[in-house]
Parts: sequence; C-alpha cells; structure tokens
Amino acid sequence: MKTRGIAPALGLAVLAAFALSACEQSGLAHRSLAPIPSETVALMEQAGTTKEAPMLIRAYKKEAELEIWKMRSDGRYVHLKTFPMCRWSGQLGPKRRQGDRQVPEGFYAIGPAQMNPNSSYYLSFNVGYPNALDRALGHTGGDIMVHGACSSAGCFSMTDKQIAEIYAIARSSLAGGQRAIQMQSFPFKMTAENLAKHRLDPNFDFWKQLKEGSDHFEVTLQEPQVAFCNRRYVFNAAGAANLDPDAACPPLKQDPEIAQAVAQKSAQDDAKIAQLAQSGVKPVRIVYQDGGQHPAFASRVPEVSRPETIIPPTEIALDEKPNRGAGSAAAKVAAKSPVVTLAAAKAAAESRQTRVIALAPMRSGHRDLSALAASDPSPTNSVKKLVRSSRDALAGDIPTPPASIGVRKSAAAHSSRSF
Repeated sequence: MKTRGIAPALGLAVLAAFALSACEQSGLAHRSLAPIPSETVALMEQAGTTKEAPMLIRAYKKEAELEIWKMRSDGRYVHLKTFPMCRWSGQLGPKRRQGDRQVPEGFYAIGPAQMNPNSSYYLSFNVGYPNALDRALGHTGGDIMVHGACSSAGCFSMTDKQIAEIYAIARSSLAGGQRAIQMQSFPFKMTAENLAKHRLDPNFDFWKQLKEGSDHFEVTLQEPQVAFCNRRYVFNAAGAANLDPDAACPPLKQDPEIAQAVAQKSAQDDAKIAQLAQSGVKPVRIVYQDGGQHPAFASRVPEVSRPETIIPPTEIALDEKPNRGAGSAAAKVAAKSPVVTLAAAKAAAESRQTRVIALAPMRSGHRDLSALAASDPSPTNSVKKLVRSSRDALAGDIPTPPASIGVRKSAAAHSSRSF
C-alpha cells in the first residue's frame, strides 16, 4: 500500500513519542502501547486493509455509535467496526460555548500531538474542536476528547476496553504515516428519514452542510477534503486549502464526476424528505435531559456517569403551519423550514440538465459490529409539487457507480491531508 511509505520518518517519530511517554509515565502510559486485539486484526485482513493503513472515524449522537473505517489499497475506505457509545452529553446540535456540555458536530482532524497516553480517563485523544469554522462562528470551548471512563461533559465517552482498542487502531495508523485522522461528528445518521423528522429544527441548515460532507464520503468512500468560506463548510474543492472562513467563497472547482454524483444523491434524498413530509411524518424536536447512551448499556448502570440523567428523551411534535403571531416561537422555527430550499434546489438541478452518475448504496457490505444490534403535518403546496416532480428520482435502487469515482486520488494524498 502506498500510504505506508509516505512518511516513514513521521511514523518513527510517533512510535518514539509513545515509547518515551511510556518510560516517563510508568504505570499509566503502558496502556497506550497495548496491541490491537487479534480479532480486530483478523477483521482488517478480511476487509482488505492493514493495521498501518489510514483510518477515519464517524460518530452519531442520536444513535450513540462510533464507527471505525480503514483504507484499503485502492484508496477507498471500508467500514471495520461500530462501537456503541457509553455516554454523550447535551442535546442534538453543535457545540457553541465553553461549558454548554455539548458534544461538537462537524469535521475535525486528529494528529499525533492530540493523542494522550496519560489521560485521567484511561486513554484519550483530542478531536480538534474548535476547527476554523467553529472559531469563525464565535464558538468557544475546547479539550473535547474521545476517552474512557464512561463519563461525559461534552466528550465522546467510551468504556476503558473500547478506548484501549480505538486508541491502538489510531496509534497504528498514525505510526504508519497518516498525518491526521478525520473525525466526522453528526447529530444522527444523515438519512432522509432523520432529516424529515428534524426538518423544522433551527440547526437544519447546518446539518445540511454536514450531510453534504457525508454524501461526498459515501459516494466516493474517500476522505473528503474539508475547507471553509462564507462561514460554511466546503468539500472537495480544488485549491481550497487557503480559503478564509470569514470571506465570501470564490468560484470553486470540483471534480465534475464526483460533483454530479453528490448532486444526484442529494436530489434523491431531498425528494424522499418531501415525500415523507407529505405522507404524514411529523416534524419533531428531541429534548434530552443531558445526552444519551447506546441501548447496550441500559443494564450496566455502575459503568455510567450521572445515570439519573439517562432517561428516554422527550419528542416534541412541531406544527408545520404555526400561528401567524409575529413573536411566536413556532413561527420562528417554521421560518427555517427547508421547503422553499428544496423546491429551489430541484428547479436549479433541472435547469442545469447535467448527466448524473448513479451511486452505490454506502451500506452494501457494511460490517455492523455493534454490541447489540400521528398527525398529518399538512405540507404546503410547494412540497406537494416537489414530491410530484421527484417521483422518478425515487424509483428503484441506485446502481453501482463507475470504478473511476473515488480512486482518482492516491492513497498517499489521503494520509497526508490535514485541515
């Protein structure tokens, strides 16, 4: 695999740093040198990847899951393993300020310097919050970790056994030459069903940005290049490394084949959202007392911090057509409805008349290794028109994409990328 040779000096330096830490912190840092479990190494071999290959992390708050992906020799990532999350805190939505107990949402980078072998929470690594966009938006706070001890005040909390394995996989990837591990943190899995339920949430526009990045990954199975301009995310844009998060976006160039594939997936998902809204799926707001956990831990109370706060969240149904009172909170929420945005996007897509590359379902061959396995919202006429015009896009499964999508960039480009 090409990635193993991209930065041998970096790999040696990382290993030396871990070894030095172990010498200086006897009794603690030896944890950071534990090997990857043999069962997981066997899974890597079955998936066509290695211990030293680059890795990528995807986390979902609502589902309380953390996925590990590894790169194969063709430069594409393959799902390796899903860890049930022992604890996360706060609500769905991005982190905005110090002390809000929010688990951040966005795209982050984890480099060797962010690995902490001497953590008070068994082992940990810093996810890289705040990124440049968070800072441009005025979001504060920091030291957000993936760690053990099953205790969270804004972090991704795992059990000690889980973090030992995740840490070992990350350590091996960094030692193999990967400069930064991308972590994609989402409020929930970016499905049409989830987005339909949360279509009136004030965070919806931001979540659509995250979905765009998720779509780029899912149609290529490659790590998306992440940049920022106009206070929003930009993905896989040529020459985007020097963009200013506070400045307007210049004309951006993307690989047309990938751009078309992402646009097709987005159009199909938007049509499905509108169809679900028309069929009676209610818009909701989910309110947690203080975050949640994976159902696998429901009977393991002694392992969990603040177990008294782990209660089923409250699901509040929102009114699709709120009262016209100028000051009503419902009116403010409805003002953020994506209905007009969906219709405009559909019209723009039709006017472009571009040929679209079909996509492969991301989850084909997906190895899910998790521990465990209404009233009519009366959608507006614009939603109904969108549904009628989108029926063709919803027919049938999406066929497999051409092999050219996702393999143009070398594996080395992914292991050397940082943002």
